[in-house]
Amino acid sequence: MSSSPSPDVLDGFAAELFEAWRTRTTIPPLRDRTALSLADAYAIQQGFIRRRIDAGETPVGKKIGVTSKPVQDMLGVDQPDFGQLLSGMVVADGGVLPVGGLIQPKAEAELAFKLKADLIGPGITAADVIAATEWVAPCIEVVDSRIEGWNIRIVDTVADNA
Repeated sequence: MSSSPSPDVLDGFAAELFEAWRTRTTIPPLRDRTALSLADAYAIQQGFIRRRIDAGETPVGKKIGVTSKPVQDMLGVDQPDFGQLLSGMVVADGGVLPVGGLIQPKAEAELAFKLKADLIGPGITAADVIAATEWVAPCIEVVDSRIEGWNIRIVDTVADNA
């Protein structure tokens, strides 16, 4: 892509995603409105997350999504995406998820890793991950999308916090 949209355009997309999250509505795919690079999508994600933090949430972890080839094929993406876990995204073991607060949810079986040490790459090995891991537990990830009809590609899902 020859040039990135202006910071104001990227921040406008972040504001639009935040408003869609707040009002439980969807928006048209971002990629259909302007050419976006992956870096642009992560900049949008940062603005979206900043607004959620400003609204009172706190960061509690990180997430990697779309890690399997079948899910990548299903969603039309070709690589994993990365996002932030915030306090408002966590339901404690035995808790109840208020589904009325979701737009178009889907559930995925996942593994949650509690790290006891930071992992800083590049060059992280499986042994590094094992050494940095305090515990691993099964979990259910309930994914949601603010993009209409889950019509996403990698820039849409990254911008929407993976």
